[in-house]
Amino acid sequence: MPSLRLQITGRVQGVGFRHAMRQEAARRGVRGWVRNRRDGSVEALVQGEAGALEAIVAWARQGPAGAHVAALRSAAADGEPEQAGFELRPTA
Repeated sequence: MPSLRLQITGRVQGVGFRHAMRQEAARRGVRGWVRNRRDGSVEALVQGEAGALEAIVAWARQGPAGAHVAALRSAAADGEPEQAGFELRPTA
């Protein structure tokens, strides 16, 4: 299953980004996880069909109300184990 690792920077913590991303992922049938990073960014691993991944990346470029995404980096996450569902992970 195609996988992407995302790093989202800007005003993305304290605005419900992780919870909103989990809801959006569930709506799109995307698996994976999301977590805050100590540097103030949000990191996510997303897995799913190509169209669903494109949609979740497009959503992450905007984020929920209150977020201001300055940049989003996306890279193929080859070799990542397949995830079940979409989970919130502890800050790393």
